[in-house]
Amino acid sequence: MKDMSYLADKPIAVLGAGAVGMTCAADCKLAGKEVRLYSRSPRSIEGLDRTGILLDGIQRNLYGFERSGRAHLDMYTNDMAEAVKGAGIIIIGITALAQEDYLQKLVPLLEDGQVIHTFTDNYASLLIRKYMREMGVEKDVIVGGWASAPYGTRVEKVQGFWMPHVGAKYRAITLRGACLPMSDIDEFMESTKYMPCMDAITEGDGPVAGDTMLDIGFSNVNPVIHVPASILGVSSMENWSDVYGNDPDSYSMYSHGLCPSICEVQYQFFNEERAIADAIGIDMPKYDYEMFFSRRSILTQEYMGLDENGKDNVVFPLDKPCDEGNTGPNNIDHRYITEDIPVGCKIYHDLGVKFGVPTPIIDSMIVLGGAMHKTNWFETSKYNLDYFGIGQMTKEELLKYLRG
Repeated sequence: MKDMSYLADKPIAVLGAGAVGMTCAADCKLAGKEVRLYSRSPRSIEGLDRTGILLDGIQRNLYGFERSGRAHLDMYTNDMAEAVKGAGIIIIGITALAQEDYLQKLVPLLEDGQVIHTFTDNYASLLIRKYMREMGVEKDVIVGGWASAPYGTRVEKVQGFWMPHVGAKYRAITLRGACLPMSDIDEFMESTKYMPCMDAITEGDGPVAGDTMLDIGFSNVNPVIHVPASILGVSSMENWSDVYGNDPDSYSMYSHGLCPSICEVQYQFFNEERAIADAIGIDMPKYDYEMFFSRRSILTQEYMGLDENGKDNVVFPLDKPCDEGNTGPNNIDHRYITEDIPVGCKIYHDLGVKFGVPTPIIDSMIVLGGAMHKTNWFETSKYNLDYFGIGQMTKEELLKYLRG
């Protein structure tokens, strides 16, 4: 394994000033790192040079790891070249729908020795390597990502105005990550020691190396949790304010939408994912049936861990009120639908078609979500296997490409 200690004295560049990006940036700065924050939106970073970013929140986790305070970063910029020049680690914290714009700008700016971490990956690593081939960029970089973010976090909003304040509901104590190709995995995992936003994980149960970037796509819990709960619980969400008189931003899919029948659909959705992974020949996490029947679903173990019998340390029963979950969605234009269906579900569908695995539950989510948006995401979504550069590969070629 290469010596990664050179990262200790290099700046960290964070791309994306949403909840994950702002929280990662603030967390790393509070730990003493030089941090630069880039956003393509001038409004999202306007005024941060004066106010800094306040990081607080419950930050629930099994080991009580907590880091809070007001972080004044070293740079806030709308110039990506300025942000990434000379950086050691590049953290990407953007939605899948923003990847094309961000990553096409990033690839020509890459420098030898840089390590890229994407939260949540959502196949960004596949896109980066594809763009590197297309643009003829041959820099010696490590490209990888994670199945989830290090936190459940939200930006404080006041009547739709974004405040310079992020509140972390929980901190993960373990995350599953991988890189492309997997021959870089030792260096990729070692680099986590030099990014303080991973401290609760590296000092907790530790990061877990997945089995290729497709494993990380299947390990992303967002589609399996968000989509059935948002689509099948849409009446609760749309009535939350107009009928029940609540603040629309207070609705939580976890706290108010989940029920046993929806959890059953989530479990069957998950089994379709597993069948596709088995057909390709890659590993992915395994969850017991009962783990889905909790107000936090299978997410709880990311921050509260498992007991000696491999069961959740903490379960939030479906028959009792619970405010543990993050808020959202508050309308059908939320990323739980507009990202997790045309990206996450669509890729599962396409992989199922390619490898001969039926996906009726996943397909039904694409149909229903598309109907709500008056579109056919099977036809209109650009997110297919060719888009990520793997559509024409045989199974053997795909696995060789992913593993290196």
